[in-house]
Amino acid sequence: MSNTRNYNVELNDSSNAENEKYAYSFDFDIMHPYMIRSFEPFFRPGSLLELGSYQGQFTRRFLDRFDDVTCVEASGEAIEEARRELGDRVQYVHSLFESAALPRRYDNIVLTHVLEHLDDPVRVLKRVNDEWLAEGGRFFLVCPNANAPSRQIAVKMGLISHNAAITPAEAAHGHRCTYSLDTLERDAVAAGLRVAHRSGVFFKALANFQWDRLLQTDIISREYLEGCYKLGQHYPDLCSSIFLMCERGEAKQGL
Repeated sequence: MSNTRNYNVELNDSSNAENEKYAYSFDFDIMHPYMIRSFEPFFRPGSLLELGSYQGQFTRRFLDRFDDVTCVEASGEAIEEARRELGDRVQYVHSLFESAALPRRYDNIVLTHVLEHLDDPVRVLKRVNDEWLAEGGRFFLVCPNANAPSRQIAVKMGLISHNAAITPAEAAHGHRCTYSLDTLERDAVAAGLRVAHRSGVFFKALANFQWDRLLQTDIISREYLEGCYKLGQHYPDLCSSIFLMCERGEAKQGL
């Protein structure tokens, strides 16, 4: 990994443009609950490791399900904010994934909207498989979807060149690629993981900033949100995020 990256800066919403933020209300209020709902049937009892916890907004949702939660985060500023919000209920490891020294294996590992930020994603996925995931454990991998209708519409509008393009704002926030279901599974398998379940989370035809505006009105009902979530189960390739649930596979040499 490059030593010139500043993870505190990459997480900072310093832009004045509302459609270039790192995180949106749509992420926190809509996507986070539906991600948890997608994960719940597969959770294993025991410990949970969250790789990339930002300021703890998603971490908080695990605390009524797991007593043993560890987070690895590269941004010291994000960890400080998470500690202020969550206190000592979480064990934090301030480290890059590539160099993190973790003392044990974990029954559940979560990596959500982080893999696309990594310089060498397969290397990190291999550490999950070979070093961190317990026997019988589950790995929950979620990434933004290159083929989400909102991105495909942006291509047709001429705003981005192709579905998997990285916008300048995404690059400023540390994105290195934009995954689709096939390329995400390619990297998981290359790292030795066994993909046990694949799906999508929440059908999405609007950009995040457009969702944030709508959520301030009474236009979007709870029933409509439920409809988007359920429709996403039928059309995972048209979802906001793509989701793989993986189990340990045989370690691969030479990676």
